[in-house]
Amino acid sequence: MSRRRAGKRQVGWAVIGLGHIAQSAVLPAFAHARNARLVALVSSDEEKRSKLARKYACDAYAPDALDACLARPDVDAVYIAEPNDKHAEFAVRCARAGVHVLCEKPLGISEEECRRMIDACRDAGVKLMTAYRLHFEPANLEVVKLIEQGRIGEPRFFSSTFAYQVQPGNIRTSAERGGGAIWDLGVYCINAARSLFRADPVEVFALRADRPSDARFEEIHEGMSVLLKFPDDRLAQFTVSFGSYEQDQYRIVGTRGQIQLEQGYEYQGPRRLRLSTGGKERVRTFRGSDQFAPELVAFSRAVLDDQPIAPDGEEGLRDVRIVAAALKSARENRPLTLSWPAPHRRPEPADRIYRPPSREPRLVAAEAPAQ
Repeated sequence: MSRRRAGKRQVGWAVIGLGHIAQSAVLPAFAHARNARLVALVSSDEEKRSKLARKYACDAYAPDALDACLARPDVDAVYIAEPNDKHAEFAVRCARAGVHVLCEKPLGISEEECRRMIDACRDAGVKLMTAYRLHFEPANLEVVKLIEQGRIGEPRFFSSTFAYQVQPGNIRTSAERGGGAIWDLGVYCINAARSLFRADPVEVFALRADRPSDARFEEIHEGMSVLLKFPDDRLAQFTVSFGSYEQDQYRIVGTRGQIQLEQGYEYQGPRRLRLSTGGKERVRTFRGSDQFAPELVAFSRAVLDDQPIAPDGEEGLRDVRIVAAALKSARENRPLTLSWPAPHRRPEPADRIYRPPSREPRLVAAEAPAQ
């Protein structure tokens, strides 16, 4: 069972995996999360363990010493920042040790993996959160607010493009590790469409773009276009690519107007929101923010107060189900239908948590995924 929190007002954290996202964003975020304290690091890379443990004044462990790390009385929660294919393995081990789990997206690389993670955390009485940082981000939540206020009328369709040139040899180009543009980028577009339509898609059709002549794409698809049909005949379309000029935006169009968010998915820098109604356009720029500290704050708050967490494991599972359906649709060249249990909680404007941006630190043996 999970550890008791009586009298404690800080959650002790271990970060598992010290790749680019952990070093550039997760570790610096602890400076902006007063209810969270970094106490341990876990990595198979000795250089990373040594240098980063000194930098952040905490202990470090190799993966074969994970049990010793989890047994520490000051390790209450973990942030899993390992490659996609390792999420389930680490989450289940941590849950069985009574430690709460915040896991990077996609939650797993199959529905079965996600359900194992959810079941393990439920059985152990620990919390499981999928790391959807945009559920707390001001600009994305402003889009939700504008739709709820009826500013664009009834939302009818969503479109998005998300792309970059992936680095040769990056782990995202390995099929075995859960690579591919739909896994790395598509989950953002899917989650955004679900959040804005306040529903889950009932039909999926996808086409993939393959470029086997490019060594980067010998194992994975280079890109994919996906069409999602939502209840009430609403449509969402998105295209993701690992081999195209950088793209990062989405648009939702209603019966009386539209909203476009530029840099909607990125975790660094400002973003620009364009609201068009009645023949007029209003532009608002949102300053950059630390998008990872709010995850730590919200999760630590839920642990300390023993409250339900959102976005939870079910939220991550639903997106993985849609990704799996898109991949199957592309293989079989046909649309697939999806059915869902009860409606699930969506991000709300009141979930907004702002923290100032962190300066990106000097990285240790870690490269950005994009060229």
